[in-house]
Amino acid sequence: MISGAALCLVAFLAYIAWRNSRRYTLKDIRGPPSHSFWLGSEKVHRNTLQVGDLEFQWAREYGPTWMTKGCLGEEVLWTADPRALQYVFHTSGYRYPKRTISNEITRLFTGKSILTTDAIDHQRHRKIMNPAFGASQLRTFLPVFRRSAARLSQKWKDIIQLREKSDGCTLNINETLSRMTLDVIGEVAFDHRFGVLNDNGSDNELVQAFNNLFLDTLLNPSSWDIIFKSTWRFLPQPILNCLKYLPSKENRRFATFLQTAIQTGKAIVNEQAAGTEKGSKDIISILVQSNRMEDARSQLSETEILSQIATLLVAGHDTTASTLTWLLYELSKHPEDQQRIRDEIKVARANVEARGDDDLLPGDFNNMAFTNAIIKEGLRLHPIVPTLVREADSDDVIPLAQPIETKSGKIINEIPISKGQGITASICTYNRLKSVWGEDADEWNPNRFLDDARERSSLGVFANLCVFNTAGLRACIGLLEMQAVLVELVENFEYQFPEGVEVIRLNAGLMAPMIEGKMHEGIQMPLEVTLIS
Repeated sequence: MISGAALCLVAFLAYIAWRNSRRYTLKDIRGPPSHSFWLGSEKVHRNTLQVGDLEFQWAREYGPTWMTKGCLGEEVLWTADPRALQYVFHTSGYRYPKRTISNEITRLFTGKSILTTDAIDHQRHRKIMNPAFGASQLRTFLPVFRRSAARLSQKWKDIIQLREKSDGCTLNINETLSRMTLDVIGEVAFDHRFGVLNDNGSDNELVQAFNNLFLDTLLNPSSWDIIFKSTWRFLPQPILNCLKYLPSKENRRFATFLQTAIQTGKAIVNEQAAGTEKGSKDIISILVQSNRMEDARSQLSETEILSQIATLLVAGHDTTASTLTWLLYELSKHPEDQQRIRDEIKVARANVEARGDDDLLPGDFNNMAFTNAIIKEGLRLHPIVPTLVREADSDDVIPLAQPIETKSGKIINEIPISKGQGITASICTYNRLKSVWGEDADEWNPNRFLDDARERSSLGVFANLCVFNTAGLRACIGLLEMQAVLVELVENFEYQFPEGVEVIRLNAGLMAPMIEGKMHEGIQMPLEVTLIS
């Protein structure tokens, strides 16, 4: 019995290696040497201490497009080339679906959501959800953003006063930012008050389910885990559906989160279903209303609705909280930039008073040129999702903006690929290409978005940035929330980075800040926060 299973496993791995060896289209593309047949460069990349450091090195040596060896001899095309990224994520987006491993891992914590659907279902989900993300609807969210930011501001003031340090104290800002954005997504997406910001939180199931979710599951995977998951793309869907029952730590952790999210979702759906009025535009109302449509193409199943809630809980708050964390980190090191933001806020406040309005409007935030440059530069230098993986669903040719030299000495400006070719988009490398952003691409410089008039490739829907997948067909929106929260927090507090602390960028699905030597303590971003009198 055991020997038979072992023989089947060996035969399966041999079949995979044979399949990989038959794809020769990338053999002339330069790249780093493989570390082993079994793991290629996968383990070295996944276990790199700082996000991006290895890709930056590869891009300097081989250009913005290169090839690495994956598990069992697979050839993987890596690119940070702007034209290639635009082609894969925008021009031909539905022809480059997520790879099986990415889809199945995402399915573990979001279920049957818009993030894991195929092209046809994705279009159906998106059509149903689009009304909740229109420009007019987003403007109605601003009061929620402002109230939530004010509650966070008061929370920090209370902490400072409680510690009897009127001149400020050191706070782990990521923790309370994450709670605030969770409250925000509850209100704007579900018309529901989670109230976790002012909850001490140790007994809140939703907070516990979120706490270090990706650190506990995706950080520093073992060699066996990497090899095992590399075989998933060869497995039929019925077998893939059973993988969630394997008793791994990752599966248990994701299952706990998904179960908690679904329970939360059911409570919200039951709460909203009876009282939802026609014309309500919060996301849960739109999803519930979709099931009242006669046209089946405008409906979502109960499983799909609950999966969207799980997705929004993750994507709607974690990415925004992480981005704001990195923005305040950079501002703590650049006090002159903090002051420039405050100067802009004073001008905006004067305009509000002159108009006779009570508070800032969306147009006021959009007119704060330097504040918006800060947000853009933070997104560029600290992309929360540093890499994205895709797979060609047919033979194709990927165009390049920057030609590369092959092993044989040819200069090429396009790469033919075959069906099934794996493609890894290095977002963090694109965001630091000197050819796109200038010679100081590795440095913090918000002024590049004010002074640089050079024409750039039209890659993303926001500032030519490929972050939150804004360059593709699965784009998300969070700018207005970041504007509202950043203005509130910089207007009321000063930030300084504490001496003797080194923050590292770890790749745990999202780019997570942690303290070197204290990684066992989880996500940390300690900043000295001082109340402005």
